[in-house]
Amino acid sequence: MNTARVRIQTEDFDLGAEVAALRAADARVGAVCAFVGTVRDRNDGLSVSTMELEHYPGMTEKAIEAMIDEAHRRFDIFGARVIHRVGLLQPMDQIVLVAVTSAHRGESFQACEFLMDYLKTQAPFWKKEQTPDGARWVDARVSDDAALARWGIESHNG
Repeated sequence: MNTARVRIQTEDFDLGAEVAALRAADARVGAVCAFVGTVRDRNDGLSVSTMELEHYPGMTEKAIEAMIDEAHRRFDIFGARVIHRVGLLQPMDQIVLVAVTSAHRGESFQACEFLMDYLKTQAPFWKKEQTPDGARWVDARVSDDAALARWGIESHNG
């Protein structure tokens, strides 16, 4: 199993295997928080039959690695893993995993939410949705100033 902290991939992931690998042989771990995001069948009021995600290889991973480093600075966590899928996805497919380990649940919950808020608002991904009105490319980042303000992060979506 690939144990990199950040993976951008087309393949699906196994939540149980990823969490087991993240906490393997670390007896300090008392808490694991994991978030799995899935593809919805609707966006902005339109039905979505497929979604295609793209990223800038190298740049995207580097940006997410920097946020994991920041999570380690802000929270008392042991490990973190982010897997984000790209390529053609269908409704109900898993699209993202954020998993964090720590001694106690509070730190894991906070770090997991911090990383997910970053991914949704700042990570460089672009998506093409197939809707009844045709295909449309949209910036996958959402504007969520409240989520960013909670962590003291300035919006760069301008």
